[in-house]
Amino acid sequence: MATFKNPVIPGFHPDPSVCRVGEDYYLVTSSFDYFPGIPIFHSRDLVNWRQLGHVLTRESQLPLKGQLPAGWSQGIYAPTIRHHDGRFYVITTNISIQKSFYVWSERPEGPWSEPIFLEGWGGVDPSLLFDEDGKTYLTGTTNFYGEPVGIYQAELDIESGKLLSERRLIWEGTGGSHPEGPHLYRINGWYYLMVAEGGTEYGHMETIARSRSAYGPFESNPANPILSNRSTPKPIQATGHADLVQAADGSWWCVFLGIRPVANAKRHILGRETNLAPVSWNEEGWPAVGNHGIAELEHDAGNLPLGEPVEWGIRDEFHSDKLHSVWNFYRNPVPESWSLKERTGWLTLRGQACTLNDKESPAFIGRRQQHKNIQVETLLDFQPSVDGEEAGLAVFMNEKFHYEIAKTRKDGKSKLLLRRRIGSIVQVTAETDYDEPMVILGIQANEVLYTLTYAAPGKEPVVLGQGETAFLSKEVAGGFTGVYFAMYATGNGKNAVTPAYFDYFDYLPMEDKPMDFFTIMSLS
Repeated sequence: MATFKNPVIPGFHPDPSVCRVGEDYYLVTSSFDYFPGIPIFHSRDLVNWRQLGHVLTRESQLPLKGQLPAGWSQGIYAPTIRHHDGRFYVITTNISIQKSFYVWSERPEGPWSEPIFLEGWGGVDPSLLFDEDGKTYLTGTTNFYGEPVGIYQAELDIESGKLLSERRLIWEGTGGSHPEGPHLYRINGWYYLMVAEGGTEYGHMETIARSRSAYGPFESNPANPILSNRSTPKPIQATGHADLVQAADGSWWCVFLGIRPVANAKRHILGRETNLAPVSWNEEGWPAVGNHGIAELEHDAGNLPLGEPVEWGIRDEFHSDKLHSVWNFYRNPVPESWSLKERTGWLTLRGQACTLNDKESPAFIGRRQQHKNIQVETLLDFQPSVDGEEAGLAVFMNEKFHYEIAKTRKDGKSKLLLRRRIGSIVQVTAETDYDEPMVILGIQANEVLYTLTYAAPGKEPVVLGQGETAFLSKEVAGGFTGVYFAMYATGNGKNAVTPAYFDYFDYLPMEDKPMDFFTIMSLS
């Protein structure tokens, strides 16, 4: 029996949505504060996903300059991908500007169109159904203006983005909090409405209802929820925000988000990840996901034509004139803050006045932490000429929760420092003189600790300090993202004069060896 393991896309890849075109599958996830926005993946087996790039690659498609309250993530929430009449459509909400929109392309790798904004909509988590009769239904959640909580729907003119009917409340869910992430399907003459409830935390669940009419009334599945790992000891928790897809062989599958907490600590650092499970249908025509509604770490692959596993570890030596698809900026980058051409084979960062502590866009290029046990390394060539200039390697959750090891200049001397920011507490916990122009900066992570190191080229690494993973967990830091490893530079209040050059970046996943509860408690 062939099996596969979850998550199928590890690390911060929440709110997955999937569609099939022939024997090819395409999947998108939320990207929140990061740019480019909406990573898009391709698979031939639903298990092994390779990133094609991003849907939103231009600032005109994804402005990220909004200022939301502390603890919120900005940017892109809950995209849906669908294919119709030769076009791919991705519909979503940019919470920074509080507008929903869609883009389209004839090729999944793009380029994608400019946004078509939904006139008169106002809700979040929008989804599309291209019905058999030629109508297009827009389904989403409560708007920004205080209307009753529930799932709303209208008919949409897909060419213009205008509503062809009034917004109508079609279902309030089963009573769980925050009914959201709806998808409407037409299957065997029924309209099925699938919804996430319970909040995207440990009470998360997926429920479903059906009707003979697109607008209901909707009959709730008597066996709801069809997916939830709440109140179980399963290693995957907070399962929900799902999307259904029928495979080429006729079988049904479900992609959904979930988290992998650290042992029994009920905290997680990798963010909400993309998982997969089979879907079974009972004699009454109701679906159940996974093992009778439970998502497992390992599931039977059925007849899926399993291909070669994806290699998540990479060494990027920056020889291309384009960034690899794993990289993101934090919000919209300042164009002159980075370059792959200024020094051939190196990534150049030019520090801006803003720092990692600010709700702006620092000189920052990072990638998701996708594994609990991991080694990261980069070679930095940086000779700061002005006090306060700084460049280094960060473990970054958001502007209020991050650790960094960096080279800087202080009182005319070149130094290495380790800084930790935990909420309102900012402290340089270690500092040492360092006169060499080049330094190898490293991070080793396990479930409990980040260990930050430095080394002169050809020398053994030296530990400069550590930081607990717990303080960068979503449960402490808030928001909806996961941890990033990032190369960064800053002038600490003014634009830096000296560029920082990064020669390579290694991301090396280690063998997954989960710690037991007592080991974690002894190290915490």
